[in-house]
Amino acid sequence: MIISASRRTDIPALYPQWFLNRLKAGEVLVPNPYNRKKVSRISLSPDTVDCIAFWTKNPEPILPFLKEIDEMGYQYYFQMTITDYDSDMETELPSIAESMATFLLVSEMLGKERMDWRFDPIILNEKYTVPYHLEKFEMMCEWMHKATTRCIISFVDTYKDSPFLELEQEDMIELAEGLSKIARNYQLPIYTCSEKIDLSRYGIQHGACIDKEKIHKLIGYKVDLKKDPGQRRECGCAESIDIGMYDTCIHGCKYCYATGSLESAKKKYGQHDPGSPLLTGNLKGDEVITDKEVRSSRDNQLSLFDLPEMYMNSRK
Repeated sequence: MIISASRRTDIPALYPQWFLNRLKAGEVLVPNPYNRKKVSRISLSPDTVDCIAFWTKNPEPILPFLKEIDEMGYQYYFQMTITDYDSDMETELPSIAESMATFLLVSEMLGKERMDWRFDPIILNEKYTVPYHLEKFEMMCEWMHKATTRCIISFVDTYKDSPFLELEQEDMIELAEGLSKIARNYQLPIYTCSEKIDLSRYGIQHGACIDKEKIHKLIGYKVDLKKDPGQRRECGCAESIDIGMYDTCIHGCKYCYATGSLESAKKKYGQHDPGSPLLTGNLKGDEVITDKEVRSSRDNQLSLFDLPEMYMNSRK
């Protein structure tokens, strides 16, 4: 089982003590996003959790807890989003320079294989133009290319009440050509996240943020995972269980699909109890709690390609 923490909110930045408490308790309660009375109980045993995928814009608050997480036997990696936007778009985040410094620090601590850089979503308007993005991206690549093994990009999607327009195809192509040229200079592979457009001619491949091959290399054994049916058709991610809740992130990013109302998010954040099995608030007593069936995704099938290595190891 892969735990996603989380596409719905920034657990490392805003709820690190709660997350550690849930690992110690060995379980977490996650309400259905559309019906709070339907709650899933999810086991977080190290024997069940193969890997944790952290999604964050600021991992610094969780850093003091990583030693305990390591000691409990959990494997994990970070997907850290660092964009080139100012406070007009991301109202409550550290500056670009501060975020890059944190990225470099965590990469030094954990190794670059456990740090993915997300440069998304890419938005175009009068201020944030193609030349602007390319100039900032080159500056960021110069600082961070040795601290990661890949960069993941996406173009902004239109959703209900979104103030941003989707990019025209010619704009995507112009950006892809420019970004790939810069990244090649730094030997940094670029992948797209949930994009229909084929940019392979520019050396940009479709990616999987929760990538079972990457996870295999990190944890040391293969995992038998199917494509996540809960994600968009274009998403290449392997299946995972998300333990976050919508409308609980207070970063104030204007493009965020997971926060419908910043005021609502702040209210829920104010109800947060690190000792609660729920991310925000406590059980009211009218919930129906169902144990979710979970297990390790370890693939115990022996591949023919594994035989030579096993044979050589047996002769040492």
